[in-house]
Amino acid sequence: MLSTSALIAQTSDLDLIIRHVLAGLGHGLHAGRERGAGVEFSEYRAYAPGDEWRRVDWKLMARADRYYVREAERDSHVAVWLWLDATASMAEPSRTVKGLDKLWYARTILACIAAIAQRQGDAFGLVVCSGDRVRFTPAARGPRQMHRVLAQLQKAEPAGGLPGADTLRASLHFARSPSLIFAASDFLEWPSAQAEALLRLRRMQHDVRVLCLHTEAERDASFVQGQAYSDPEQDEGVFRFAVDTADGYRKGREEHFARVMAECRKNDIPALAACIEQPLPAVLRAWLRLAGRA
Repeated sequence: MLSTSALIAQTSDLDLIIRHVLAGLGHGLHAGRERGAGVEFSEYRAYAPGDEWRRVDWKLMARADRYYVREAERDSHVAVWLWLDATASMAEPSRTVKGLDKLWYARTILACIAAIAQRQGDAFGLVVCSGDRVRFTPAARGPRQMHRVLAQLQKAEPAGGLPGADTLRASLHFARSPSLIFAASDFLEWPSAQAEALLRLRRMQHDVRVLCLHTEAERDASFVQGQAYSDPEQDEGVFRFAVDTADGYRKGREEHFARVMAECRKNDIPALAACIEQPLPAVLRAWLRLAGRA
């Protein structure tokens, strides 16, 4: 049987990959939605991005000329949000698995989480940071939502840098309490506007979990000696990797990601670092298990 990484590299069919990865997984994302007897109407509130259109009160909208949604006592489910870093650095390829890069791995593991959310009956949505912009797929439930999210994941292309702090800060209203946010990125920038946004979401009492992706070459400093590299998100020239620079690279990288992990621990954010060459089912299990959910 093909390894999951090889399977990812050889197909663009996310449905096929999801079935392969989730076969026998059997784990949920959270303890399940609260199931009380209370289904009575509670109150109206203003519509916010991520709310389901079926909950909009159209008669009230016709009278008030504004969108309102109906809140019920039983509306205590967890909304699952998938956060994808699709900036230019996520195009970094594996040096050992042809056709595999960090973005492929990130969007595939998030697609698997979307499938689990659908199985549980949760609403789920997508946030894509790419080309200095934020793109949303509002949270909803069901097979049609799964198709929408998979289509947007397939369309995501690595481009540009992270959105600015003001853009991200203005976008955080997408998550209404309680929300469960799975963020996949290489976190090469930390601190950054993205990092601050995720920390802010955690301070807003959302359950935030991050997956830090890198390649084996990045982890081991096993780049081809003398080959030219450039930062796709920075216009700072060309760099050549040499034997005498490897130790400095490793030290700088270790210090950087030690800070990332320390900041996540300090803010009670479960964080997992993984190589994209690792089998995806094992990484998915480890990510879920990290927060005591597997």
